[in-house]
Amino acid sequence: RRPARRPQVLFPFLLPLFYRALCEPIRYSIPEELAEGSVVGNLAKDLGLGVLEVSARKLRVSAEKLLFKVDAESGDLLVKDRIDREQICKERRICELQLEAVVENPLNIFHIIVVVEDINDHAPQFDKKEILLEIFESISPGVRISLDPATDPDINMNSVKDYRINPNPYFSLMVRVNSDGGKYPELSLVKSLDREEQRSHRLILTAMDGGDPPRSATVRIEIFVKDTNDNSPVFSKEEYRVSVSENLPPGSSILQVTATDQDEGINAEINYYFRSTAQSTRHVFSLDEKTGMVKNTRPLDFEDTERHTMEVEAKDGGGLSTQCKVIIEILDENDNNPEIIITSLSDEISEDSHPGMVVALFKTRDPDFGGNGEVTCNIERDIPFKIFSSSTNYYKLVTDGVLDREHTPEYNVTITATDKGKPPLSSSITITLHITDVNDNAPVFQQSAYLVHVPENNPPGASIAQVSASDSDLGPNGHVSYSIVASDLEPRALSSYVSVSAQSGVLFAQRAFDHEQ
Repeated sequence: RRPARRPQVLFPFLLPLFYRALCEPIRYSIPEELAEGSVVGNLAKDLGLGVLEVSARKLRVSAEKLLFKVDAESGDLLVKDRIDREQICKERRICELQLEAVVENPLNIFHIIVVVEDINDHAPQFDKKEILLEIFESISPGVRISLDPATDPDINMNSVKDYRINPNPYFSLMVRVNSDGGKYPELSLVKSLDREEQRSHRLILTAMDGGDPPRSATVRIEIFVKDTNDNSPVFSKEEYRVSVSENLPPGSSILQVTATDQDEGINAEINYYFRSTAQSTRHVFSLDEKTGMVKNTRPLDFEDTERHTMEVEAKDGGGLSTQCKVIIEILDENDNNPEIIITSLSDEISEDSHPGMVVALFKTRDPDFGGNGEVTCNIERDIPFKIFSSSTNYYKLVTDGVLDREHTPEYNVTITATDKGKPPLSSSITITLHITDVNDNAPVFQQSAYLVHVPENNPPGASIAQVSASDSDLGPNGHVSYSIVASDLEPRALSSYVSVSAQSGVLFAQRAFDHEQ
């Protein structure tokens, strides 16, 4: 009886533990970088355990990286090792550590989540100690210059919040906010520069985070004012046009664009670039940045693209540029054989078909241009068929004579398509046409007359002769049967003298013959 009542006594005490094991995990929230031994929370209390049960039931925690431990006397969850949110959770906005609390007698596991809150333990940082900029003195006020932003591994309010520069008469600072909330500094020119008056400007850029107190970083900005580049390059032509064969080998020089600049020094040094040009064209052609030479890097194909249009930019060392248009027309070569495509075919033709019956429909295709793509079709002579064009590139094959299956049971008709290129290219296709039989031939006896000698007193039913006929038709049309259709005797009298097998043509005597009689 006692064992039967024991579960009834223990169950109410164990129910909270089972309930916690099955429900939501226990959650704690702590700031990062807590000192070792700091209390996270009273785990024993939150699990519904008494102080004495902590040791008796061996309350402990486990995780992949054990950053916490349980005080064996108080049941407190303590910090065991350094907790660096940026190292553990990288750039994640929410940093949660998953733990399992384990107790024994009976064994049970409880899930624990420790949320690590960010503290402002990092200052913003610039990648470089100094930013070097070059600006032409001719640039108008209002121009913005993007600067590299500072980074801060902290998140939310502890990340970079604002930028500022030291007061000066030439530049102000604008802060651009992206869709992701990131902030980027931009210099804005508020007063025209004069290189002869001041060759360079020095600024201090400061990045501040939103912590309390805030932390910051600085970087020096050195701005060099460059001399005015007041002449743009000029192309020798506004539009370059050339025609090349599609058989041009890859790597061939096609044309050269040329631009000049009246400035001196670096302001007169010109580089050439593709601009506003489709990627498909850039994959086929290359442009030498220094010489302006355009070459093909791949084989050209008129059937794929008849004309390539590109825009070339000439830019001098001072940043001024101009553009020209380049048009490369691809000339067609007869490099494609005509293709014959059967669209409909009646491969069985009755031998009594009238001339002009359509046997097949087919079309031709040649992607070449002009005469290279013009196709004519023909078939061999001395066959009872002909072809004629029904519409552009479409043809009919029709009967053109008497068909006789017994003479020719099938025809292999070869259709040849030839283009008008120089030299011409051609292709052929052969179709087999089967001639079907009609009953147009009568049976023919091997002999026009049969003379049979029968001895008298022959036994009735004896075979006395055999006739044989053949029929050149096919199947049932060529099957021959035999019967007696006429005689110098009356039909009744005839049947009493002789009969013939319908299948074999064997003649049988129906009675004994008597020579005298």
